[in-house]
Amino acid sequence: MNQNLGQPGSTDRDDLAAFGYRQELDRRLGSFSSFAAGFSYISILTGMFQLFHVGFGAGGPAFFWTWLVFFAGQFLVALCFAELAAHYPLAGGVYQWSRRVGSPALGWMTGWIYAANLIISIAAVALALQVTLPQITPSCQLIGELSNPADCALNGVLLGCLLIGLTTLINSVGVKLLARINNVGVAAELAGVALLIIVLAASAVRGPAVVFDTQGRGMGQQFGYLGPFLAAALMASYVMYGFDTAGSLAEETLEPRRNAPRAILLALASAALAGTLLMLFAMMAVGDLRADALSQPHGGLGFIVTNVAGDSLGRLFLVNVIFAVAVCALAVHAGAARLLFAMARDNNLPFSAALSRVSENSRAPVASAVVAGALAAVFLVVNVFATGLIDLVIPVAIMWANLAYLLVTAPLLVMRWRGWPGKGGSGATGLFALGRWGFPINLAAVVWSVLVIVNIGWPRADPALVPWHHRYGAVLLTGLLAAAGGSYYFFVQRHKTGVREEHRA
Repeated sequence: MNQNLGQPGSTDRDDLAAFGYRQELDRRLGSFSSFAAGFSYISILTGMFQLFHVGFGAGGPAFFWTWLVFFAGQFLVALCFAELAAHYPLAGGVYQWSRRVGSPALGWMTGWIYAANLIISIAAVALALQVTLPQITPSCQLIGELSNPADCALNGVLLGCLLIGLTTLINSVGVKLLARINNVGVAAELAGVALLIIVLAASAVRGPAVVFDTQGRGMGQQFGYLGPFLAAALMASYVMYGFDTAGSLAEETLEPRRNAPRAILLALASAALAGTLLMLFAMMAVGDLRADALSQPHGGLGFIVTNVAGDSLGRLFLVNVIFAVAVCALAVHAGAARLLFAMARDNNLPFSAALSRVSENSRAPVASAVVAGALAAVFLVVNVFATGLIDLVIPVAIMWANLAYLLVTAPLLVMRWRGWPGKGGSGATGLFALGRWGFPINLAAVVWSVLVIVNIGWPRADPALVPWHHRYGAVLLTGLLAAAGGSYYFFVQRHKTGVREEHRA
């Protein structure tokens, strides 16, 4: 069995069979649908509108540069993933890649961490509705008053659970409907972003030098602006992951060795370009750069849009944001379902027989989609009884995503040192290869992921105002997740791993 190369002229089904799996999922995604999966996961209209106020509040207008720095770092990771997607076009993405360049144990841990990240990411994205919907109309505040933080939290959970129910249904119907909705959503988001950039650029009241304005952040601190800059990177950190989704949907993609690598790189690059222009012109156009609303949860980028475009046009743009949030949640949910399916197919999860079952009608992993949605909804509901838990969702999601990425790029670096992919590794038609640049790019990607994890886990909050378990929450939860996963694998799972009979080619 050759796990690296598909022979020219072989079908996608035969290519998959070379890895030991039979074709079960519905393979119908083209190049645009593959790109759309990654772009809708990144969804700048979701993450930027959700966390712009955090970045601006911490770093002022100059936090713009965190976006560019973070893109450069994540693009290094994306280049490694593009090469892996060309060699291993399998459902489950990072789980499969880590397993094949590392070991079964490392692959299992990567899948465990990334599955947890995807589930809480569904919850985090669903919460974005609460940030934007009440700005469109106060009637969307179904519970209590918008001015009451407790009511906002409850309302956010309600809206989020409704959205998760919808994404669960769509993911269960099949990839054909998912792709259609996703394609329309991405086209609408691209059109909306382009129009918004034009409106903001036409309304500019200051020059591009605004992005050098720190508004005094960092004055009197030991390292100057570095501290606020790193804190402000939370927005970019949250938006720019998930570009690997095209790899997770590889078994539903036509010619995945060609299409998945391009989709991974194009999704990240196009989102980064659009986000750069949106941030730049937004800060050039807003009337008052010191308005308190710019640093408030129900202000931020949404405030700038309505401030510049006016209430009517501004609300129209915000409607587009809501559509983008829904499509983003749909893409994250799709990635979670495919990852659970891929792990269960290898008998790597409890109830693997059920979780790996593919519906004969929809040819979708329905049980995995339902379980992913149910766990995400439970996570939201728990917040009702554990106030403050939801505050940890975003940093924890970022840390777990980048830790999973590190568990792919680090063993890949070791394999490169040993000669991977070999002389034939880049010779087959359609493979994306980094060639002699592979090792330095891979090394830089590993260093970058370590820096991101350290930055997100760093306890910045004032110990006099924030309890210690919240300051170290992301680190503690990551440690607990790794310990629980490692214990389960060592004592229970490691002797059960292997492709289930019903899924073998």
